[in-house]
Amino acid sequence: MAMKNKNLWTVIVTALIAGLIGGGIAFGVGNYINNRQAESETAVPSGSNSTGTTKTSNVNVNVSSQSEKAYSSIKNAVVTVINLKKESSNSNNSLYGSIFGNSSSSSNSSSKSNNLETYAEGSGVIYKKSGNAAYVVTNNHVISGSNAVEIIMSNGKKLSAKVVGKDSVTDLAVLKINSSEVSTVASFGNSNSIKVGETALAIGSPLGSDYATSLTQGIISAKKRTVATTNESGQETGEATVIQTDAAINSGNSGGPLINLAGQVVGINSMKLASSGSSGTSVEGMGFAIPSNEVVTIINQLIEKGKIVRPAIGASLLDLTDITASQQKSILKLPSKVTEGAVIYNTYASSPARNAGLKKYDVVTNLDGTKITSVATLRDKLYKLKVGDSVKISWYRGSTLKTGIIKLTETTSELSSQDK
Repeated sequence: MAMKNKNLWTVIVTALIAGLIGGGIAFGVGNYINNRQAESETAVPSGSNSTGTTKTSNVNVNVSSQSEKAYSSIKNAVVTVINLKKESSNSNNSLYGSIFGNSSSSSNSSSKSNNLETYAEGSGVIYKKSGNAAYVVTNNHVISGSNAVEIIMSNGKKLSAKVVGKDSVTDLAVLKINSSEVSTVASFGNSNSIKVGETALAIGSPLGSDYATSLTQGIISAKKRTVATTNESGQETGEATVIQTDAAINSGNSGGPLINLAGQVVGINSMKLASSGSSGTSVEGMGFAIPSNEVVTIINQLIEKGKIVRPAIGASLLDLTDITASQQKSILKLPSKVTEGAVIYNTYASSPARNAGLKKYDVVTNLDGTKITSVATLRDKLYKLKVGDSVKISWYRGSTLKTGIIKLTETTSELSSQDK
């Protein structure tokens, strides 16, 4: 009985093993066959490649938008402005000459050539056509220091331009060109009517004429943003109220238009904030444009007079913060609460400042109701006034606060310098 049971378990175990091995073989063979079949079905086909050609679809998508319409309406009025300067041909500019001082050739090579070369490129927009003349507005810094100016029309035609007038304070300039090539003239919109969040388009020549009439799109980020302005030497000259936009503005866009979706110019692109503060934090999407209402006021005066006439008080000034604490105490003798203002260190003969009773070492702290914290704020306030205005002025002479009326009868160009 025991033997029979043993033989039975042997048969059962053998059957199970055989079944498992058989199943494994069956599965392996099946998988192998399936893989071979799949490889055969996905193998690279042989034969002619004539069926591999293709063609474009005849389906057209109408992508017309208000932005495209606005751009099309003004693009031919946008130009590239080229600042040309005389080329200096001095052989001492060579590497070896500059290192070792090649004096033997200096007498023959110090002369300057009359050839003109491109010094800088910016943008501009044609805003008026009158007879055979047309007028272009651009930034003053684009054409500053030029010996000649040219513009390149949107069709690539190059024309000579004449500077009609320029203003470093607002950074605007007007150029005059022949109108024979002018087909489109831009119109100005009301910059007071723009709204934060509305679409804004910037057009110009970023990086120069190779990218002329480039279009970028963004929004109005702020209607009125106050930013510090500087001159070419980096000295702060005042403050400007500008439009802020996140439309991409790059080097070469300066002087080009910022437009609304009606194709109207609402600003002239002037600057871009690339970094902030002493830390040099990188900044993106912060461009600024001079509001069109201010642009129109300035360019009309430039056309009429060739310059902007602004009043002057007739004094040389320093920031109080530039005076050491010991000098503020020993020379200016100011009260400790006075920490900001504009210090007079010279007045001009018969100037408004002298006529109002201001003297050397007086510290101006208020003009026409505006707190004066620096020379820049004094200048900024002054430029908002007109020749002939009489305004209240406050200043400290030592520890005594004085007030008076200053009559702005003269401009800077009319004042003669003379120490008091």
